Amino acid sequence: MEPSWTMATLDRRSANTLSIVSTLLDSALAFRRGRRKSGLLLLAAAALSSRVPGLGTAVSLFLRLGRRLR
Repeated sequence: MEPSWTMATLDRRSANTLSIVSTLLDSALAFRRGRRKSGLLLLAAAALSSRVPGLGTAVSLFLRLGRRLR
């Protein structure tokens, strides 16, 4: 008997969509915390992520690293 459910696979398109949504959430949190420049940078990165996959994730990681090193 086979299971009635199947595991969803994470293809490139789904991974890119997830990255964009994650970057948008990071942007909203940055605005909420009063980090306007970071919020705008993340928002721009999310918009460009459809053309350059992974850009939003890279910008998010770069900003987090920059805050830790201050």
